[in-house]
Amino acid sequence: MSDVQRIEPHFDYDIAIVGAGPVGLALAGWLARRSATSRLSIALIDARTPDAVANDPRALALSHGSRVMLQELSFPGDSTPIRHIHVSQRGHFGRTLIEHDEHELPELGYVVRYGSLVGALADAVRATKVDWLTNTSALTPTQDADGVTLPLQTAEGERPIRVKVLVNAEGGFFQQQGPQRDESTENARRSRDYGQTAIVGTVSVSDPRPNIAWERFTSEGPIALLPCGGQRYADYSLVWCGSPDEAARRMALDDDAFLAELGAAFSSRMGRFTRIAGRAAFPLGLTALHTLIDRRMVAIGNAAQTLHPVAGQGLNIGLRHARALTDALSIDGARPLALVHFAQRRALDRRLTIGATDTLARLFTVDFPPLAAVRGLALTALEFLPPVKTALARQMMFGQRR
Repeated sequence: MSDVQRIEPHFDYDIAIVGAGPVGLALAGWLARRSATSRLSIALIDARTPDAVANDPRALALSHGSRVMLQELSFPGDSTPIRHIHVSQRGHFGRTLIEHDEHELPELGYVVRYGSLVGALADAVRATKVDWLTNTSALTPTQDADGVTLPLQTAEGERPIRVKVLVNAEGGFFQQQGPQRDESTENARRSRDYGQTAIVGTVSVSDPRPNIAWERFTSEGPIALLPCGGQRYADYSLVWCGSPDEAARRMALDDDAFLAELGAAFSSRMGRFTRIAGRAAFPLGLTALHTLIDRRMVAIGNAAQTLHPVAGQGLNIGLRHARALTDALSIDGARPLALVHFAQRRALDRRLTIGATDTLARLFTVDFPPLAAVRGLALTALEFLPPVKTALARQMMFGQRR
């Protein structure tokens, strides 16, 4: 009696990446550059085209570690370097300074426009063999022991594809299905409502301090100012966190009144605030999956966690996800084992980064004078404890690498 020959299943791609934001683009680009040895076929799926976000002015904070990783692909030429970071708290003593030369680095980080970063990474991906499916929406996937079936919605209608590994790099995709929906399962989400709303925009000042990023904590939440003007040193990206009621009231103010309140909250370190553009507001919360993988599906970037903007870690941890996933898939192939190795490698850095941003977001908004004094002592002590200060700065710039 002859043995029954097993029919190998058909796959359209080894790996499908849903979401062509910075994290999805970086993953696609890095994987493609390893494909000469790993021979992985890759699809990148997005409902938009890069041109749709080319003029998106949102500012992104990238650490020096992220710049080093992205340099292999591309990096926008209109980025603004951060060489100094000034951290203080309003109405109380205590401050700390982080300087680039303390760490023997050319820069601590960079501020880039969303549209510029996506454009640079898109050009790098176009030069590879990645199959980029634009104007295509991913629908609810299903998976079995061999792979994942992913229905796609295009202008011509719906069609399914079969892939060995599905990567969610798009925050809104397949978040409400399967084990991610059931809070009693292993992959339930950790979430927290900070009771804060962030007002963002671009401001100009009368006495700019080039290449300095400011983080000023108030009783309502932090105020961050990031240099974003390139050669226009007077421009800064603003993130002003406050209570929802106060944020709504400030959003209703005219520009002059808004800038006057911002000046009172921030101080006169850079003179007067003279202009505000692109004002917008959004609520702040923490959302984090307990586990990043579900058999042949894996979440990275905002699909894995959304963080408070304090310390600017959201995109940076997402890029570290993408780099580690590239390594795992290139070594182990498009198999569940690669995803297990990826999740193990990312666990410590993810835990530390989420814990640090969550702690900062809550600790510096408690309006209790004795605690404010302790916070001031902690900020001041960092100036006299270089090893501790260096360890904190290195975590924010490079994360935990293993």
